[in-house]
Amino acid sequence: TLAWRDVEWLCGLTTLPVLLKGIVHPDDARLAVEHGAAGIIVSNHGGRQLDTAPATIEALPDIIEAVDGRIEVLIDGGIRRGTDAIKALAYGAKAVAVGRPVLWGLAAGGQSGVERVLELLRSEVDLAMGLCGCASVGEIDRSLIG
Repeated sequence: TLAWRDVEWLCGLTTLPVLLKGIVHPDDARLAVEHGAAGIIVSNHGGRQLDTAPATIEALPDIIEAVDGRIEVLIDGGIRRGTDAIKALAYGAKAVAVGRPVLWGLAAGGQSGVERVLELLRSEVDLAMGLCGCASVGEIDRSLIG
């Protein structure tokens, strides 16, 4: 079984940043900071592990508060539209990961299907930013969330 001391061990083996995926609780986010992680990926693994796990976007604000800027926070799961990405960035995520839409694009059209999905997401992000009055990703902040 894995323990927090294993994270410290791994961080001690490399100069590469170690990111922990699968964090959905603020206490675990704080422990990740304490044990040397460079960042975390807020993820419920698509709900496959536990079907009653909280949605990542719902867990994100409390995790952002818990780490208090000490490490990077990314989010994985539930990003289906550009507005989903904007919302995650507004809550404080440094980046978003996209899984299912890319797989759907691959299944539907191979490489060109993946390219099309990513183009659509990019267009949706650009449109949403414009509608929110943001000229750059750096202007996306919590004020966009009600």
